[in-house]
Amino acid sequence: MKNIAVQKGLSHVAAYLKNAGYRVFEFDTSQKNHGDFFDGFDAVVFTGLDDNVMGIQNTRVNVPFIEASGMTPEEIKDAIERKLQ
Repeated sequence: MKNIAVQKGLSHVAAYLKNAGYRVFEFDTSQKNHGDFFDGFDAVVFTGLDDNVMGIQNTRVNVPFIEASGMTPEEIKDAIERKLQ
């Protein structure tokens, strides 16, 4: 079972992914400041409402980030599956 981190506020996405068989953990942006926070996840889903909400430019992880703005839960699931292949 894949572990997916989903930013709080995307509860509809979290629910969809749970129903699709993923283990989902909702996080808030303050948790991203812990250097190894994302290491336990197979993918991270976040919104793009703030250009650098995740600190991606400063974060070095080998986890795929999925920017969810404008995407349906189905499209997000498809993007996760493509990135995890």
